[in-house]
Amino acid sequence: MPIIRVEMFKGRTREQKREMVKEVTDAFVRTCGGTPKGLAVVITEVDKEDWGSGGELCCDLYPD
Repeated sequence: MPIIRVEMFKGRTREQKREMVKEVTDAFVRTCGGTPKGLAVVITEVDKEDWGSGGELCCDLYPD
């Protein structure tokens, strides 16, 4: 079973996550084959203070 892992900042709604999982699943099945039931999508939400890019914390790069 293929597993797609998505890591992103916290803050999306359940509906946004639901739509993203459907779109990612549909794109994978369309391009790689298989069935939606044979694919897992795992979402990991991370605080901006726990993610760094370019030597800086993302909470400093992208303040709310």
